[in-house]
Amino acid sequence: MTTVARGRLSAEERRTALLETACQVFSKCAYHRATTAEIARGARVTEPILYRHFASKRDLYLACLDAAWAECRAMWEAAVAEETDPTFWVGAMGRSYLSAKDKKGLVANLWIQALTEGNDDPEIRRYVRRHMREVHRFVAEVIRRGQEAGGIIKERDPEAEAWLFLSIGLLATVDRRLGGLIEEDLPKIFAARREWMTGRRD
Repeated sequence: MTTVARGRLSAEERRTALLETACQVFSKCAYHRATTAEIARGARVTEPILYRHFASKRDLYLACLDAAWAECRAMWEAAVAEETDPTFWVGAMGRSYLSAKDKKGLVANLWIQALTEGNDDPEIRRYVRRHMREVHRFVAEVIRRGQEAGGIIKERDPEAEAWLFLSIGLLATVDRRLGGLIEEDLPKIFAARREWMTGRRD
């Protein structure tokens, strides 16, 4: 977790500190168990300061979803930009996600928490549905670009393949939380998906 420097912070720095802390807290424990007092302490601000930036715990939670996706999107864009062969763009995105050291960019952690919260809160459910569709659109567009560049088989459906990509990310997140449920099988899953998408085994 990012350590917040001591001393007087600007309003933007306080908001950033609150988001960073909240993303860590929400990804580790249930929304209902997390408290704004705990988040404020972690960010080294008071609760009244927290509520100046976020009207409610729910608003802070939804802001964390957006912040996590911004981190993840930047990570994926960098992974694609660094990979010269379009055959490996999707794989590069997956590897960057699984090897990320900065856990606040792991948006699937918050999605998993939101599955429970969405049952009780229609606004969270609507927000997460919209949020997941936005991430899906990004992945589907990368797949389309890969097809146009000749790196991905044209007959593959970008929409369907993007959902499968996200489902593997969710499965890998479950694996982390359960302590290696499918860890040994993940390389085989990735290899099978790569061959299906590109026709290549390497």
